[in-house]
Amino acid sequence: MIIDCHGHYTTAPKALEAWRNQQIAGIKDPSQKPRVSDLKISDDEIRESIASNQLRLMKERGNDMTLFSPRTSFMAHHIGDFEVSSTWAAICNELCFRVSQLFPEHFVPVAMLPQSPGVDPKTCIPEMVKCIEQYGNVGINLNPDPSGGHWKEPPLTDKWWYPIYEKMVEYDVPAMIHVSTSCNPAFHTTGAHYLNADTTAFMQLIQGDLFKDFPTLRFIVPHGGGAVPYHWGRFRGLAQEMKRPLLKDHVLNNVFFDTCVYHQPGIDLLNTVIPVKNVLFASEMIGAVRGIDPETGHYYDDTKRYIDASRLLSAEEKYAIFEGNTRRVFPRLDKLLASRGH
Repeated sequence: MIIDCHGHYTTAPKALEAWRNQQIAGIKDPSQKPRVSDLKISDDEIRESIASNQLRLMKERGNDMTLFSPRTSFMAHHIGDFEVSSTWAAICNELCFRVSQLFPEHFVPVAMLPQSPGVDPKTCIPEMVKCIEQYGNVGINLNPDPSGGHWKEPPLTDKWWYPIYEKMVEYDVPAMIHVSTSCNPAFHTTGAHYLNADTTAFMQLIQGDLFKDFPTLRFIVPHGGGAVPYHWGRFRGLAQEMKRPLLKDHVLNNVFFDTCVYHQPGIDLLNTVIPVKNVLFASEMIGAVRGIDPETGHYYDDTKRYIDASRLLSAEEKYAIFEGNTRRVFPRLDKLLASRGH
């Protein structure tokens, strides 16, 4: 199977964005605050939004399944308070669950959390548990910077985050470390903030000893790890100066990287530097980079082409990236697929 571990509902019906705009307006003017019941999205609308977009491209490209979470730029945890984030997360997670019910062979849900700047992560646990137990979510997205580009939260290795990690271990689910919209004009959301966060999160994990406390905890660092593969020597050298263990022992049993890298040289670098066992196939299609590369005539985010074309990877290694590694990192997905005879 070709399993894309990084997909977002970027094509949700317009009614969702309209409701969100009303919710944001209601922060200042409570009279405009919408009720959850005001949002009406039919199954047919969901089918159309998926069939003509993600599913069409999946079929064209030969992708079988996508792990599907709410649109990350829309998470916008910096807007409003916990009540705003909690209501918004519940709505978005339910929509992804409905997608998975309408297209069960192609989409499996991953949850966003109702994070809010400065709010105890414990408040996210009820939504996380609901999504895993009731919706069959196989993983979560964790935002290391709910402040939207101002980095006010403690590092990911701080015990402040431990309530989330304890639940991740209990349910045996991984987290993709994924920020949301940047409200800081110094950082472009997808071109800078996302990649900065990937790099920052990895460095935080090097600096701490999180995996001594949680040896089975698993993180996916998206977008090919930001600057990590390109600067692997820097990270190895810094770890050495900090008297950290070798990176293969210190972090690579717990940290994985996806293939949301949008050209062949980048994918080749990723697979030259990072062990194959730590690489998961992903495209984030209909995401940050939606155009066609004039040098190749193909979509930038058709990342399957880059793996297929790789001269570095054996057939066994391509299988690991396309399917095997993702099933290992997402045990609940593996159980689901096994129950279906895959």
